[in-house]
Amino acid sequence: MKLRPAVVCLLLVVLLFDVARVEGRGTPSVKAKESSKNQQWTSMFVFGDDFADNGNLPKLPGGEPQSDLSRQWSYPYGSYINSRGSAAAVPTGRFSNYRIQSDFIARILGLNAAPPAYMRTLDQSVDPTGMTFASGGAGVFQKKVPTLAAQVKSFTRLINSGIISKDQLRHSVALVAISGNDYMSGADVKNSFLSSFDDIDTYIGNVTAEIVKNVVQLQKLGVKKVLVNNMHPIGCTPMRTSTNNYTTCDLLANYAASVHNKNLKQLMGKKNNAYMLDLYTAFTDIINHAPGEGSDQSNKFNNNLAPCCEGFYDTGFCGQQDDTGEPLYELCENPDQLFYWDEVHPTHAGWKAVMKALEQPLKEFLDRAYVP
Repeated sequence: MKLRPAVVCLLLVVLLFDVARVEGRGTPSVKAKESSKNQQWTSMFVFGDDFADNGNLPKLPGGEPQSDLSRQWSYPYGSYINSRGSAAAVPTGRFSNYRIQSDFIARILGLNAAPPAYMRTLDQSVDPTGMTFASGGAGVFQKKVPTLAAQVKSFTRLINSGIISKDQLRHSVALVAISGNDYMSGADVKNSFLSSFDDIDTYIGNVTAEIVKNVVQLQKLGVKKVLVNNMHPIGCTPMRTSTNNYTTCDLLANYAASVHNKNLKQLMGKKNNAYMLDLYTAFTDIINHAPGEGSDQSNKFNNNLAPCCEGFYDTGFCGQQDDTGEPLYELCENPDQLFYWDEVHPTHAGWKAVMKALEQPLKEFLDRAYVP
């Protein structure tokens, strides 16, 4: 997803979800050695956007990244294994060079990877490990790809038809990953250009209310535990820091993220069986901490506000090629040394560091008894 600077933030998505369900693919299996306390969580359902999409946006013919919302199916996306001696890159529809947030959460649950994508699963079926409904470019109000509510409706239909059983729900965890698409320029709102702090506060209140509304719906449907991302520091993404040579974060964009997180925390309150994953703090402790502070993970990365993969032109994107197949992007030598993969999304190493910081409190939440 190519994100462009604006007073408040993200992109107008240009691809529609293909209505047809396509053929299934290999599905993740349960790891042999599970945490004894987490064995009850055998299924995961994933909702949200490109932080959690693992293949719901369609491939385009020819195998070339014809737009910035199909690039995740082409090199250098999925190239993490390739950099370690594999014969070829393995793009999987993820917006990174390998694993993304939902994969790391799945592994905490005892699964090998995030559950299969909804659009790449055979009709009238669900994998025992669950399903991913998240779609790159999605938000709570955007209409070009399924919104969060539309994803939850697809989930509801599978439950009502008996494809997802009550027993599977009893052992399920949901992830809701909404990462800022509603705040970017071109967002599908009546007044997409938000020019004042009052505009920002009001609109963000509507976004966070819609997130919590869908969390409540997931709980009513029978999901036992719900994980909800708060907003990462969007002002520190390379998309926002490129104008100052990747040296400082955008304060207004981070203000919007802070307001979002404050509202979300208030609306979530002390809701039983739901937990906020503090991406804002985890990201900040790695990429934007004060001198001498930050997490142990911060020492693993260089030039924290710059991307590993960057298009040559302002309108370009990672993975873009010209008509002859020549790359129109620059790729770093070692993605493990950079936190960001492209202009918005973390590298495999970046996500690994974030989830290591969040793993222990997440496990403690999962181990708590369900409150009826």
